[in-house]
Amino acid sequence: MLSYLFTDLSSDRLEDMNASRTARERARSELTQEIKEAARRQLSVSGAQALSLRAVARELGMVSSALYRYFASRDELLTALIIDAYEALAAEIEAADRAALSADFRGRWEAACRATRAWATAHPHEYALLYGSPVPGYHAPETTIASGSRVPIALMTIVRDAHEAGALTLRDEEPLPPTLTDQAVRITEFLGSDIPNDVVIRSVTAWTQLFGMITFELFGQYANSLDPADTFFDYSVDRMADLIGLPETDQVE
Repeated sequence: MLSYLFTDLSSDRLEDMNASRTARERARSELTQEIKEAARRQLSVSGAQALSLRAVARELGMVSSALYRYFASRDELLTALIIDAYEALAAEIEAADRAALSADFRGRWEAACRATRAWATAHPHEYALLYGSPVPGYHAPETTIASGSRVPIALMTIVRDAHEAGALTLRDEEPLPPTLTDQAVRITEFLGSDIPNDVVIRSVTAWTQLFGMITFELFGQYANSLDPADTFFDYSVDRMADLIGLPETDQVE
């Protein structure tokens, strides 16, 4: 009898401890999100260079020493924001790709490009954090690599699928310089594919143009020329697909 009560009380105590731990973890997660949201608001007002843990703490009504228990430094907070931004952008691209007809490789490419532009337009300061000017004194750690790789992988997956389906239009071109050949091989090995080297380099050219166009648009470089840039963007995305060798949508069975 006594042993039963002891066991029962121990079980209750363990449940209380687990519930308390879960509540603390939930509270910590919620406050971590609030800190990051406040930091994003700072980005929109003063940019990444001026991001300050003290200012974030002040906005949230916290003492700065309490905030340091969540992020040990400004750089650690910046890293968290960068990872979140990469993950959010990649998720949008991947969702747009999934929503398109799987055999319509040009349609998938165009959907992915439009999703990239839409996310950047909706989150210009986070986009600038990823693809704008480097933040002085900040060096992104290796923990950002996996998230940062999701974006180009999502775009290259479309090219890989088109190649494996035999749908790419291949061209007779001059051999690549040895350096580019070596770099293309590294990319194909990373993707686990045998995409031709020249297609890899043309694809990298295309995604570089994609982000260059978006950056020009967001930073006002098209003012008084190609603004609004909708028609130019659609035209260029189509030319990128030609460069890669993606088949026309009307060729899809």
